[in-house]
Amino acid sequence: MTVPPVPRTEPLPAVTGVLEEDAQALAGYVALARQAIAALPEPDARDARQRDFAAEAVESCRRARNTLMHHHAEQVYDVLTDGRRLPLRLDGLAHAAAERFPGLVPGPELMAVEQARPQAEKEGLEIDQGIFFRGLLASPDAGGHLMDSMLRPTSRALDLQDAFGREDRLDLGSVLVELRDGAAHLTINNQHCLNAEDNRLVDDLETAVDLVLLDDRARVGVLRGGVMTHPRYRGRRVFSAGINLRELHSGGISFVDFLLRRELGLISKLMHGILTGPAADAYPHRTVQKPWCAAVDSFAIGGGMQLLLVFDQVISADDAFFSLPAAQEGIVPGLGNLRLPRLAGPRLSRRVILGGRRIAATDPEASLVCDLVVPADELDAAVEEAVRSLDSPAVVANRRMLNLADEPREGLRRYLAEFALVQAQRLYADDVVTKAGRFSSREEPAPC
Repeated sequence: MTVPPVPRTEPLPAVTGVLEEDAQALAGYVALARQAIAALPEPDARDARQRDFAAEAVESCRRARNTLMHHHAEQVYDVLTDGRRLPLRLDGLAHAAAERFPGLVPGPELMAVEQARPQAEKEGLEIDQGIFFRGLLASPDAGGHLMDSMLRPTSRALDLQDAFGREDRLDLGSVLVELRDGAAHLTINNQHCLNAEDNRLVDDLETAVDLVLLDDRARVGVLRGGVMTHPRYRGRRVFSAGINLRELHSGGISFVDFLLRRELGLISKLMHGILTGPAADAYPHRTVQKPWCAAVDSFAIGGGMQLLLVFDQVISADDAFFSLPAAQEGIVPGLGNLRLPRLAGPRLSRRVILGGRRIAATDPEASLVCDLVVPADELDAAVEEAVRSLDSPAVVANRRMLNLADEPREGLRRYLAEFALVQAQRLYADDVVTKAGRFSSREEPAPC
């Protein structure tokens, strides 16, 4: 069989400074690149020269997208949000951008095909989404508006608000929310994977946090892992095993709906509250905030430890441990690189994040990430005492000011901008795919 020659590559489109002209040039450039790649044999039949060409064509398109976002991020955002009158969330922005600016981000049809593939067989279309969101978040105005939009209550939470108000209890699937004596108790019940995080858990947790922040009867929030049915931990509570690496290997972890939403939605709401007064002059505050307590049983790994970094009080059983195995997994541990050094200092943070250092609850360093360590059978009583100590209007006011000092908005926005692209790229790195594959071959999940 005759192998088609490698198509000729085209130079990157020149920037005119006019959005519509530059967007049309990008669309044409991406279309030509796709046609050239389609003219090649199937990926497993390509020779080295053809593989290099295809990779370079993909990277050239990404450079062109990055250039457009660098020059036009605010204009693109204004077009998509009708002059910032539409508070679009991440998924809505991605869909709107695919329709309005062809070639900028993949559309729903392409993403549906991509999401059905194992991670190792994907084309890496989410990297294009990372370029898009890095551009938006790098803009003070567009990025700030997007951060506000992600602090709004989700439509799911608003739909469930009345039901929670009637029952004081709501089972969301992987999270149970219960209101008891002014405290809202959130119990993670993702039992099949030791409370590892996946797309559904992020959705359920953000919904639960919204319900707590929206309900005037709830004055304090408590997060704890449920009792496991897994053979290795049967009858024991577990806080979190971090990202579900089996889901990652199978292609079930979404960049937009998990990795970005978790940081801009769920965890930002835990720390900075929900946006109830969008106007700049909203009085007395634009957000509703409440104090939060975390109770750690067994372990808080990866994303579980990341959650602890935004809680007002962290109580741990004395047989638990904490870890951020980012180097082992290959991805960036969310905002752990921003928040852990603030709490634990740069040296210990590097040992934890870069070197995989595991901190036992009884280690002296544990006091840098948790407030109190008690015997496992005393954790319930310690949580009750923590709720009483946090149940004060003065606590709410002071946590607001502490968090403002700890995490200024502009610094957070700049970190999120770089995180958006770096994390998208890491999702498709060879080492990440290989490590996730090794984990998925195990017979049972293990906290490591």
